[in-house]
Amino acid sequence: MALALGEGGGGSRLRRQLESGGFAAAEYVKQLSQQSDGDRDLQEHRQRIQALQEETAQSLKRNVYQNYRQFIETAREISYLESEMYQLSHILTEQKGIMEAVTQALLLQADRDDPALGARRAAAAAADPFLPLSAKEAAASEEGRQRTLTTLLEKVEGCRDLLPESPGKYLVYNGDLLEYDADHMAQIQRVHAFLMNDCLLVATALPNRRGAYRYDALYPLEGLAVVNVKDNPPMKDMFKLLMFPESRIFQAENAKIKKEWLEVLEETKRNRALSEKRRLEQEALPRPAPTPPESTNPFEEEEEEEEEEPSAEEEAVDLSLEWIQELPEDLDVCIAQRDFEGAVDLLDKLNEYLGDKPVSQPVKELRAKVDERVRQLTDVLVFELSPDRSLRGGPRATRRAVSQLIRLGQSTKACELFLKNRAAAVHTAIRQLRIEGATLLYIHKLCHVFFTSLLETAREFETDFAGNNGCYSAFVVWARSSMRMFVDAFSKQVFDSKESLSTAAECVKVAKEHCKQLSDIGLDLTFIIHALLVKDIKGALQSYKDIIIEATKHRNSEEMWRRMNLMTPEALGKLREEMKSCGVGNFDQYTGDDCWVNLSYTVVAFTKQTMAFLEEALKLYFPELHMVLLESLVEIILVAVQHVDYSLRCEQDPEKKAFIRQNASFLYETVLPVVEKRFEEGVGKPAKQLQDLRNASRLMRINPESTTSVV
Repeated sequence: MALALGEGGGGSRLRRQLESGGFAAAEYVKQLSQQSDGDRDLQEHRQRIQALQEETAQSLKRNVYQNYRQFIETAREISYLESEMYQLSHILTEQKGIMEAVTQALLLQADRDDPALGARRAAAAAADPFLPLSAKEAAASEEGRQRTLTTLLEKVEGCRDLLPESPGKYLVYNGDLLEYDADHMAQIQRVHAFLMNDCLLVATALPNRRGAYRYDALYPLEGLAVVNVKDNPPMKDMFKLLMFPESRIFQAENAKIKKEWLEVLEETKRNRALSEKRRLEQEALPRPAPTPPESTNPFEEEEEEEEEEPSAEEEAVDLSLEWIQELPEDLDVCIAQRDFEGAVDLLDKLNEYLGDKPVSQPVKELRAKVDERVRQLTDVLVFELSPDRSLRGGPRATRRAVSQLIRLGQSTKACELFLKNRAAAVHTAIRQLRIEGATLLYIHKLCHVFFTSLLETAREFETDFAGNNGCYSAFVVWARSSMRMFVDAFSKQVFDSKESLSTAAECVKVAKEHCKQLSDIGLDLTFIIHALLVKDIKGALQSYKDIIIEATKHRNSEEMWRRMNLMTPEALGKLREEMKSCGVGNFDQYTGDDCWVNLSYTVVAFTKQTMAFLEEALKLYFPELHMVLLESLVEIILVAVQHVDYSLRCEQDPEKKAFIRQNASFLYETVLPVVEKRFEEGVGKPAKQLQDLRNASRLMRINPESTTSVV
């Protein structure tokens, strides 16, 4: 074949051919089919391509594993750097705001000292209706602000109902921006942003209508955070707006306009916070109560005094502190930066401050704003624990979100989500196990993966919910459900595939040993695994019992009642060892000269098979299987007993009759006591049914001519 390839250089040529830029699969297959000598060449070529595919997959996997840790470290460093840069930008903005406030105070003082200079500055400011807020405070009038807002409502469709006219609302700044996708940095659309003193309106341009816009989004300044985006050509002059749970990236026309947007946004937010602070201070001031008309009721004065006392306490709540005024915005920033601990710390600080304070109207308004942030934070933490997120990292990866939910008073929800997350992780780990090789090897892997995950989950649960005793019942229910999932996979591989009883016994033994590891943390699930496996084990015992009975009946049908001749001393020695392992210690008395054994092949085979069944069944034994095992043993023994009884009654040859009686003696006086003793050792108590069966056999030995059959 012209395109046949060797293992060395041919493989390299094939790799280069497949990696070439002009490779066409259809042409390649067509050429290969034309030049092949037959089906065998095509099969060999297919195997080479599959080998190359597996080699490429392994190489990619190795490269990913080698670089995975570096990717994680790099992402973590980038996250730290972004957080530090944002904090630095915030500090610089605050410093700039302080300097501008000082400058404005000096200008106002100069205007008071020189009224003519102040009039000239106001006239200059009125010439541009879209100056930043700091300039408009000294120049624009209330009437001009309302006129500008009315113009805005006429230009933007769909915002009149969402943006009602109010005396205190006015336009601060506006301009065109380009919006980019936050994940792929692809351009989305051109928008026009209108910044007002209390909100930011984003509108999209209407096609074929110049200067007209359609409403897109409205963001209150309290929940808005501005982040400067570092220039990375060709992506430059960008800034990011953070509004939980989303973020948007915009690009300005040039660096100057970007700088103006950043400055005016920060200044407007700061002025909004100051105005809100002044409003709360004014509301906190005591108001003179109106003079009530004189009353002749002597008890009315006492009632009024009682009513005035709590109102005086209500007015004593001081909400003018800087950290309280900035609390909603700080919470938004913490949520956007995934600083969950910082957000919960702020909430704890507020709850501690307001713990012993009366609930006044300003406190209710503040609580309403904070409760909205708490709901947002809870949603983010719930998403962190959802099974849709990555399940890598084990149970510890959930500790951060779980601990913060518990601090927020959501311990029940945290428990539910944690257990759902771990259930999905365990299910995924079991599904990813490859079923290959021997069944026992797969069961070892399955038990290791499942019980290790269960143990790690239990320890992490104990760490996270140490102070929540009410959650432990939920964990026990979850453990039972997980155990059912494990038993389903276990039974499908062990019992549904009709493995031998010895293999099933070894697999169950491995599962029990792994289950005992959970007792180290005080969790005993042995009774659960017994209850879930009892049906399958019963089926396996009964199935193997039927196999032994059929094999015994088949041997009985061909029984000639002759002594065994093992031919070689080695074979005789091997049989001695086998009978000794079965518990028959006096087997030498049944051996004759040379290599003869004074027992029938049927009785010897029955002894070995019955003792092997008993040994394997005892490995599977637990109390729920007692009667199943005992009844199976009785049925198996009855087949041999009835056959010996029938042969003894029907045989007419004296020599054969003596030989049958010798086999019966071995069966009743050696095998049955060994079975009874081994059963009692394995179970821990004697079996009355086996004793009755052995005692009933005495009647047959005393009166072998009787036609009575043992049942």
